[in-house]
Amino acid sequence: MHNPGIATPDRFPAEERFAEGAQYIAGRLTRGTSGHTHAVVDPASGEEVLTYELAGPADVDRAVAAARAAFPGWAGTTPGERSDALHRFAAVLADRAEDFARAESLQCGKPLKLTREFDVPGTIDNAAFFAGAARHLQGQSAGEYSGDHTSYVRREPIGVVGSIAPWNYPLQMAAWKILPAIAAGNTIVLKPAELTPLTSLLFAQAATDAGIPDGVINIVTGTGREAGEHLVGHPDVAMTSFTGSTAVGKRVAEVATATVKRLHLELGGKAPFVVFDDADLEAAAHGAVAGSLINTGQDCTAATRAYVQRPLYEAFVERTAALMETVRLGDPFAAGTDLGPLISHVQRDRVAGFVDRARSYARVVTGGEAPEGELAKGAYYRPTLIADAAQDSEVVQSEIFGPVLVVLPFDTDDEGLALANDTPYGLAASAWSRDVYRANRATREIKAGCVWVNDHIPIISEMPHGGYKSSGYGKDMSAYSFEEYTQIKHVMFDNTAVAAKDWHRTVFGDR
Repeated sequence: MHNPGIATPDRFPAEERFAEGAQYIAGRLTRGTSGHTHAVVDPASGEEVLTYELAGPADVDRAVAAARAAFPGWAGTTPGERSDALHRFAAVLADRAEDFARAESLQCGKPLKLTREFDVPGTIDNAAFFAGAARHLQGQSAGEYSGDHTSYVRREPIGVVGSIAPWNYPLQMAAWKILPAIAAGNTIVLKPAELTPLTSLLFAQAATDAGIPDGVINIVTGTGREAGEHLVGHPDVAMTSFTGSTAVGKRVAEVATATVKRLHLELGGKAPFVVFDDADLEAAAHGAVAGSLINTGQDCTAATRAYVQRPLYEAFVERTAALMETVRLGDPFAAGTDLGPLISHVQRDRVAGFVDRARSYARVVTGGEAPEGELAKGAYYRPTLIADAAQDSEVVQSEIFGPVLVVLPFDTDDEGLALANDTPYGLAASAWSRDVYRANRATREIKAGCVWVNDHIPIISEMPHGGYKSSGYGKDMSAYSFEEYTQIKHVMFDNTAVAAKDWHRTVFGDR
């Protein structure tokens, strides 16, 4: 295992950039008024990079009021005007790509090569996609469905959207929530995770600089209990979009029920990685390492449960473990780093607890420990492969959210697919086979919102992302997510000017 030490390259100057505060309301940075502060910590070194005042209910109220005031004007723009604004927004994001990449690496511990090549380009592409999509939101064609009446369906924006984003992909999650909402004519208040607010704030500033009106995008950075619950329950918020754990998602749904608002939930995952005995072993092993370790395993779609048909099982375990041992942990800003730290020492210890408890009932093939030396200052944990766990064990059923892959054998295709579906989750999965009929059966029978074949993890702006079962409902990205942020209205015309009189006569007689 390679362990480069922590270097001190030029990082993102957070204290300088957010000196005016970590709330963005009505087009300007401002300070939170909760009376409490929070520190953004570099998880690679444990050092504080920004201390800011948290938002409280009063800040949420101000942000919602700003969004509500901006809504009539923004909703009244034409699709072409919103499209032009989003094209300018995409251009500003592209001009500031390095700023975004460095800020994301600093607050999350992601390798800079990952933020440069994945997080930031994906966000820019999303902005470009929704800039185009803004001009293609359609209702239904008019038609005569009832006698002398013409009907059609209008698609309209919903109003103020209150969104809550997680800490694992702060920039992309901000984009996934903000872009379709505003492209459809809504305004938004986003609450990022208090651990990782930097890129959400930069995102809102970029929108303002691109000419998107003040109040269309607002950011409140506070705790879930104080700011998040107040946002979800706010009577002037017409829709809530939440990404996070299933447990918290249930609480969001409970709070939202009081005001009967629309809900969009992207929740936890425990993605199966099903390897049939005709699969390309080398490709599957490489795919398992990439799919399980992306973002240090802090990804709801990460490969977490590898089911390998028995003829390939031991060879897969051996090859995957060998590949994991070549992964280089190190400073996220160093060119040679493959894997950064977990988001915090708390999360690192949580992951370690899962692995330590598994030693009593399974085989830890490689990893299973934090590195020593300079990296011990950060929240690092070695890539870990666990074999021979039981299907009902904790590491198979629970979301670990770390660099841990569990491998189990299966005998028949029926058994493998049944095991893949045997958790409460259904966000993503993959199937590995050279047989098109076998692979096609897997895509039909695995209950998940996305099933890859002979790959695991890539996403594209044109295709939807969202779950089945306890992984939530609603879609991000694509035209499907665009429609999530609209409501439909039936409009009906009397073409004769006498239909109402005829209806009155039918019901009440001649009077």
